[in-house]
Amino acid sequence: MDRPFKTQDPVKPTGRPLRPGGKRALACFISPHGFGHASRMTAILERLMEFDPGLSFHLFTTVPRWFFDPPLAGRFSYHPTVTDIGFVQKTPFLEDLEATAGALDAFLPFDPALIDALAEKVSALQCRAVLCDIAPLGIAVAKAAGLCSVLIENFTWDFLYAGYPDFAEQVKGHMDYLSFLFDSADHRIQTEPVCRRKGASLTVPPIARKPRTDPPSVRKRLGLERDRPLVLVTLGGIPEKGSFYSRLHKAGAFHFVIPGASRAATSRDNVLFLPHKSDFYHPDLVFASDLVIGKAGYSTVAEVYSAGVPFGFIPRPDFAESPVLAEFIETRMAARRISMETFFKGDWILQIEDLLHTPNKGGQHRNGAPEAARFILGLLAS
Repeated sequence: MDRPFKTQDPVKPTGRPLRPGGKRALACFISPHGFGHASRMTAILERLMEFDPGLSFHLFTTVPRWFFDPPLAGRFSYHPTVTDIGFVQKTPFLEDLEATAGALDAFLPFDPALIDALAEKVSALQCRAVLCDIAPLGIAVAKAAGLCSVLIENFTWDFLYAGYPDFAEQVKGHMDYLSFLFDSADHRIQTEPVCRRKGASLTVPPIARKPRTDPPSVRKRLGLERDRPLVLVTLGGIPEKGSFYSRLHKAGAFHFVIPGASRAATSRDNVLFLPHKSDFYHPDLVFASDLVIGKAGYSTVAEVYSAGVPFGFIPRPDFAESPVLAEFIETRMAARRISMETFFKGDWILQIEDLLHTPNKGGQHRNGAPEAARFILGLLAS
């Protein structure tokens, strides 16, 4: 639930000011690792649109264009650009470290010709600043263009890579390069749960996109019976075929919706499979649900936190972000941990009744998007 913008002390922007005059446009460089970074950026841009109807956005990413429509419809242009590597994924829960190292070798350090070309482009587009979630390319482009850079993060890649000691040794040069770039951003907005607190201009609660449709209308469009609880099963934008699917049909007391599990919307008995690009907005599904089962990725955590619904979460034991997310989830949300083995076997289905009645913790849940947007507007006005 949103509150009016308020901080303990007035926010005083530091670092490079924004370019004065020209169009009120922002360049946005977005990591394509899953949909979490695009989701967080979209949530901030939604609020910027509300607070300043004259703003427009230029999105640099390989996240599919449809992801940003309809929330930003008519207010953005799309520039397909490989902005980041992150990790090469084998599955939603398993990284391919060898492939990641090869991809980093090919991507870093950035080609000066690429930086110059992108700097010329954002200048020609009359952008007044560059927002980066957590694509370091945007920081380098901002510097070349003489623009202010704003880094938005709850972790940076050098932090995550350090969680794999052998891999970290292999890519140490890349980690040092990335760390330098991240630290050179003019402003840093950190979003809870923060993995490593480091020189933030502003720290805000979890940032999530707003729902667009009220829960009763969503459930009606889904064709759900009112007296059957809705369980949303989500893996954060990375597809995975569940071996437990056959067990869902036997749990007839519940409706199940699984986004990203099918190329087209298909239903069987009490289970609805949806493609990534569907007529149903993911935050709407979260807010309409009685229970969410899913990977503990940032955007899922933020949306479930904002909605205040119970969460059966699957941590990623080897992922450096996972302990930080898990601590936040278990202390601030209505949540219970589900092991990967329990998830893939489907034994969690037997625990649904208990999960539905998990007590809420942490009091009122505040969305950090308005606060982040107002900070950025403060830079525009300074």
